[in-house]
Order: sequence, then structure tokens, then C-alpha cells
Amino acid sequence: MDKEGKKLVQKVFSENKQAYVKSNTHAKGADLLAIPDWLSLSATDRVLDIATGGGHVARTLSPYVDQMYATDLTKEMLAEAARHLQSFDNIHYIIADAENLPFLNNSFDHVVCRIAAHHFPSPNCFVKEVERVLKPGGSFLLIDNIASETDPFDIFINTLEKLRDRSHHRSLKISEWKQIFYRNQLKITKEQTRKKTLPFDNWLHRTVQDKKWRQKVSTFVLTSGPNILNHYQFEIKEKRIHSFALDEWMVLGTKL
Repeated sequence: MDKEGKKLVQKVFSENKQAYVKSNTHAKGADLLAIPDWLSLSATDRVLDIATGGGHVARTLSPYVDQMYATDLTKEMLAEAARHLQSFDNIHYIIADAENLPFLNNSFDHVVCRIAAHHFPSPNCFVKEVERVLKPGGSFLLIDNIASETDPFDIFINTLEKLRDRSHHRSLKISEWKQIFYRNQLKITKEQTRKKTLPFDNWLHRTVQDKKWRQKVSTFVLTSGPNILNHYQFEIKEKRIHSFALDEWMVLGTKL
């Protein structure tokens, strides 16, 4: 991960660590509940959660497996997750860069990364590392916000995300992710897309404290064209944005 991007991610998540632990988007969701069913878990498994954030994936999977490893680039974020999960004695907390993991080859039965990869400057380096640390036949479950295959929608959502969160790098298109999986010898065995509706103010306030900047983000949305507003299902009443919908992709890959 490039140095400046890394520092920015650490700054944003350090400043907003409690918000990410409490965030309904991260702490709840149909995708989080579905993770155990998507993975063929065993009581002897070693599982890695990359960019754990508030530790929600680690908490969900901990009861099913032998050893759970929760990693994050940001020390303060990881400490906050550990504080909330102190009753789970099989979770290990390790500061780690997703693009340069501190683990030996073929170390894990499963690797999971949820709602985080859009912060990584090099998704290919990230997936290459995932493939390296997975055991042969092991599975990689990726869940992340995605961009539309239609360029104007892609440009809009990534511009909006960057305005709202300086540490955002890029939400990829599904076609781009599939190329990365193929390039790194991960066979896609299951995938699912969904729209997730987010309360706009909660989403915005999690990372933006400055009122003038919040207004700038809102103005960017309100001055966008009707096709974009319809695609992202913005609910706007009297020039106030109430909610909108992001596209999310959940995909399972197996190491060949």
C-alpha cells in the first residue's frame, strides 16, 4: 500500500474508530449473517479477517473455528475492536497491511475481507497476498461496494465516496474484480449482488465532521442528473437527502 494512502487510512480510521464499531452498516447486514453459510467451516480451521475494522466478521466467525486472526492497518481501530471482543479468547489481533501480510504461505483455511477493499491502492497486490496465505483448496470471501459497469455511474459513486472519505481509493467494477481473481488463480464458485439502502446523514457524518464540507457533499449529489439519482435510489425531499442505495458484491473464490 502506498505510504501516503496508508497514512490517510490510518488517520481516518483512528479518528472514527468508535463510529465504525457502532455503525449499523458494518455491525449488521444480511451479508454478515450469511458469511458462515457461505464458508464450509470446521472446528479446526484457521481463519483470517483482513481489515477487520470494528471486528464484526471476527466476532461472527469466532464460535465456529479454532483460531481467528483479525488484522487491520490502524492500531487504534484494532485496539477498539479488541476492547469490544475481549470475551472471545480465540481471536488474535495483528497490525497488518492487506497488501503485505505478515504470514507464511498456505497458512489459512479461509480468508475474509468485508467492506474494506475500496480503501486499498492495489487490489491486485491484496488478492495476490490472499492467494499466497491461503491453503490449497482454501476459500476467499470478498464483500465490498462496487461501481457500475456504466462509466458515468462509476465516476459519480467514486467521486462521492472520495468527497465523503479521503481514505477511499476506488470501488471496482465486478468485471475488474473478476479479472483480478482469474489473474491470481482464484476460481469463483459463488457470487451475489444486492442493493443496500443507507441513511444519508449517518453515512456522511461517520467520516465528515465539518458542516461546510457536509454541505459540499450534499450539493454534489443534489446537482447530479436524474439518471444518476435514480440509479442510486436517492430519496430527496425538499432538497434534503434522506437515503440512497449502494451496490454490493459478495463473492467466494477457491484457491486452485
